[in-house]
Amino acid sequence: MAELDESGTAGPSLYTGRGDSGRTTFGRHGDVAKTDVRVAAYEECDEANAQVSVVMAVGNLPIGITSTLASVQNDLFDLVADLAVPLDAAEPATARIQESHLTRLERAVDHFEPDAADLSGRVLPGGTVAASLLYQARAVVRRAERAVWVAVEAHPAVVNPLCARYLNRLSTLLFVLARGANAEHGDVQWVPEASALAMDQEDGTDPAADPATLA
Repeated sequence: MAELDESGTAGPSLYTGRGDSGRTTFGRHGDVAKTDVRVAAYEECDEANAQVSVVMAVGNLPIGITSTLASVQNDLFDLVADLAVPLDAAEPATARIQESHLTRLERAVDHFEPDAADLSGRVLPGGTVAASLLYQARAVVRRAERAVWVAVEAHPAVVNPLCARYLNRLSTLLFVLARGANAEHGDVQWVPEASALAMDQEDGTDPAADPATLA
């Protein structure tokens, strides 16, 4: 993690050496361990933003979706700037996640939902390159959300819970976009216990007719 100045943005020095002891200056939270849950939440959100950039770079998505994801990237920078400054800081943060951030995501979900063929959650992640990358981004965002909730629970007075709620909405948007990216080519449906059923067929065994399974 780059050292952060008091505004929550990276400072000019790329190698200060201050982090070699396992500690870092984390925004206006001051000197903390690199294993601190607030730092972990920041880093997970930074990774989520990087993953969204991969979707945009190689997903070959329509301009409307790419524009939406570009807005999401800016939001995620707002989010890490928020995490870097305690809620009770004397000076205001450069950016805070607000309800309006969530509202925009909800409107984006409503906008793209008609393009999604199946929202049941009973499809396997994958399909087109774009859908696969969107699924991967969603998984990273979900992990980031969990990390932020851990930070909120540990430091409720200084970590903004709207950051976690934003990530929850974002994971929904990415799921909808993944569904839409597969709409033309179709999905692979989840078949419960498919491998076990295939083995039974290969062995010529019908579990329902086996007395041992009925005991």
